Amino acid sequence: MLCFYLGFQPNGQAPISCTDKPVGGEFQIDGTKAPAYPAPRRLATEEIKQVVNDFAVAARNAMEAGFDGVEIHGANGYIIDQFLKDQVNDRTDHYGGTMENRCRFAFEVVEAVAKEIGADRVGLRLSPFADYNDCPDSNPEALGLYMAQELNKYGILYCHVIEPRMITQFEAHDTHNSVLPMRKAFKGTFMVAGGYTQRDGNEVVGNGGADLVAFGRWFLANPDLPRRFELNAKLNKYDRSTFYTHDPVVGYTDYPFLEAADK
Repeated sequence: MLCFYLGFQPNGQAPISCTDKPVGGEFQIDGTKAPAYPAPRRLATEEIKQVVNDFAVAARNAMEAGFDGVEIHGANGYIIDQFLKDQVNDRTDHYGGTMENRCRFAFEVVEAVAKEIGADRVGLRLSPFADYNDCPDSNPEALGLYMAQELNKYGILYCHVIEPRMITQFEAHDTHNSVLPMRKAFKGTFMVAGGYTQRDGNEVVGNGGADLVAFGRWFLANPDLPRRFELNAKLNKYDRSTFYTHDPVVGYTDYPFLEAADK
């Protein structure tokens, strides 16, 4: 998974973005509010080509390291999402303003990565309805549909969309049909994510709402999740308090496999 994280740069410089507007601190799992992120540096127009190339280089490196493909992270408030969303992107060059301009960076990244490693090894993740890292859009339906339609030009393997069904600090969403226009518009494999269980994951695939369903929290807590689904076995409960941790022992690698749990 390739992403540029809105946070501190490894070299100590300000993070790069489409804007210089700072992101406010977000509520954490324990209910506290995190300190505000450092103010980003607005990319100059002539710098964007290099960032696009960085994605292509990263994709090539991933393939040389033995990966089968890459998923470009265009969601969750990261740099591509920042360019896409009109409540963040305040540029006045040809990367800002109209929807076509705001989507230009995303498509340049997709094209560069596809040319580097082959479109059949590339996926793109989008979250038009989400507002992670203060990154909302005034018309997410139109943004999502436009992205899905235009992505067909690049022949990538799949489009992965986060549905607005997640439970946030302030409200719960449950709008299953929100991504159906994207599903109908995109001609490749369509993947969805957003709080799915085994049952409603089967339902959305069965009724044609998606080709694939992505599981995050349940897969983290159940390293053998497909087998558990196959056997209708009990699932390990995930522990949110360990989701974002650097602990080498607790959190990501200590959930038992089915056979171990039965012993």
